[in-house]
Amino acid sequence: MRHLRLLVFMLLALVLLPLQASASDFGTRVSGMAEVTEVRISSQSDKVRIVVDATKDIAFKKMVLSSPERVVVDLPGAWLSPKAAKNTDLNSPFAGRLKVAQFDQKTVRIVVETKVGKNNYNVFKLTGGSAPCRVVLDFGNISGSSAGRKIDLPDSNGGEVQPVYTPPAQEETQQGSPEPKSEEKTSRQEKKNPVKVEETPSGGVFEGNAKESGDELDRITGLKGKKIAIDPGHGGSDSGAIGPTGVMEKTITLRVATELKNLLTAEGATVYMTRTKDTEVSPKKGRATDVEELQARCDIANSKEADIFISIHMDSFTNGAAKGTTGYYYSVGSKKSRDLADKVRQGVVDQLGTQSRGTQSCNFYVVKHTDMPATLVELAFVSNKAEEKLLYSSEGVKKAAQGILDGIEDYFN
Repeated sequence: MRHLRLLVFMLLALVLLPLQASASDFGTRVSGMAEVTEVRISSQSDKVRIVVDATKDIAFKKMVLSSPERVVVDLPGAWLSPKAAKNTDLNSPFAGRLKVAQFDQKTVRIVVETKVGKNNYNVFKLTGGSAPCRVVLDFGNISGSSAGRKIDLPDSNGGEVQPVYTPPAQEETQQGSPEPKSEEKTSRQEKKNPVKVEETPSGGVFEGNAKESGDELDRITGLKGKKIAIDPGHGGSDSGAIGPTGVMEKTITLRVATELKNLLTAEGATVYMTRTKDTEVSPKKGRATDVEELQARCDIANSKEADIFISIHMDSFTNGAAKGTTGYYYSVGSKKSRDLADKVRQGVVDQLGTQSRGTQSCNFYVVKHTDMPATLVELAFVSNKAEEKLLYSSEGVKKAAQGILDGIEDYFN
């Protein structure tokens, strides 16, 4: 029996030792490299966005290839986590299939099948926040505005570029919360005939990091020196909407705003909060009229000459099934306000994974009476039990704040 046990032990050792050596070799190989931990996708009617999260700052190389048409982004000095998405059908009119793979021992390769012209996609990088580095790929309407815009897509009969028109969102001026509308997904039409893809001036290759001149990343100016006003909705005697388990809107908005302030300050921005605790903003406190309370919030942003104004809210509806994230801007305000609303809303959707209800015009007091580009973002529905739970959690608060930060960074890009 003793000999049998010894034989079994020796056999196990012969099997396990190579595995241990392999694990050790892998650890040595990836030491000092960035791990690509997650690939996140959000698809809207006018744009599809791919966000690649990495554990440390990395550069990227971009190539445009044809037959079939595709954009290739290489991440040197990176390795791909087994948990990250590898192959995904994007189901977008602007991009077909996404493939992510370990191209070689030190390079992660991202391949996106797309026929959009070079003016309708963008690759850039964001650093800081929940992921130390994020490489973002946008295809479609890269201006960030939902206004009518032509997207260059080649037709199926040759190299002629045919415009696809993305209509502006229907404008509404209201104070209430409309019932959400279901969004139809547009399936991508496959094109059989190869079309020559416009290549970059450098022969099809960009090498990118935040310091290289000539690259589109030079447009990322950072937030240092920016003045940002944050308005946590409601407060004090005004609880805002109340969720099915009793969570109050004013509590969520203040927690998210406080987390956002910390993130913005770390990025070098100067932050002005309309309130930092559970209280009214007007000097009259609970005796103030609605207009006096709202004007007091506007006065803080206007007196500080903030660059942008972000009002944070939670939506509510009588039907508890209503869900999603909405961005609002003043109906006759500046295009910059719409751009800001679009990008903040998109950032929140990317982080929280909520349904996007689009960017809508409004007549809300705080975005109408502020002197700078302004948006009111409805993070999610506090009346929806799942979204109430998400936004009341520490993780949900952090993700919501990170999403707003992403949108702000994208706006100043």
